[in-house]
Amino acid sequence: MPVKIRLQRHGKKGKPFYWVVAADVRAKRDGKFLEKLGTYNPNTNPATINLDVDGSVKWLQNGAQPTDTARAILSYKGVLLKHHLLGGVRKGALTEEQAEEKFNAWLEEKEQKIQDKKDGLTKAEAEARAKALEAEKEANAKRVAAALPEEEEVTEDAAEETAEAATEEATTEAETPAEEAPAGEEADKKEE
Repeated sequence: MPVKIRLQRHGKKGKPFYWVVAADVRAKRDGKFLEKLGTYNPNTNPATINLDVDGSVKWLQNGAQPTDTARAILSYKGVLLKHHLLGGVRKGALTEEQAEEKFNAWLEEKEQKIQDKKDGLTKAEAEARAKALEAEKEANAKRVAAALPEEEEVTEDAAEETAEAATEEATTEAETPAEEAPAGEEADKKEE
């Protein structure tokens, strides 16, 4: 029975999520499988991959052929390297300890690269947020500056109108008491 290591699609429309499985070649893409080896989520940045390295190596040693995408995932996680190193151990070129040391050194280097990428993405996101905040502050400052002259014009117009009204009232009051006083005195005299 020919076996393939391939992806089974899960998730919803537009948000795929894959299982990495060892399945019979004749089985449907999302159908029956022999063993689930891990998961692959391309929706995150960087993509999230959880994989059973030893189980994948076992299937490769038994003759399973990975599809192109599954081969890239297996390579990314070091399964193909471990398979290659174990082939060297079988031939006597390496001891198991040397193979484990090489594999662990490669894993540490790979983890460092992934962490650097995550740090770079976090830093770029923080810079983008800071830049957006500065742009928003500038836009708000321009908006406030554009609104101030209009308010000043309105307050200046109101102040001018208030000053004119006060001047008119003062002139009216100055004229009115002089005219009213005799009229008021005459009214007082009439009442007496």
